[in-house]
Amino acid sequence: MPQHAQITRVCRDCDGFPVVAITTGTRHRDGTRATLRITCPACKGTGHTVPAALARTGR
Repeated sequence: MPQHAQITRVCRDCDGFPVVAITTGTRHRDGTRATLRITCPACKGTGHTVPAALARTGR
């Protein structure tokens, strides 16, 4: 009997890329760039969202 994969909803705000590195334009003393790691505020860095019905009930 075939197993069906569970469909996970991809976050519509980050499109599944929840963490990005943004360069500040400055460099460290060793020559590497200074970056900031920013996470998606909608999915809190998971890349997936829960269905609206579950979000309303707090599950």
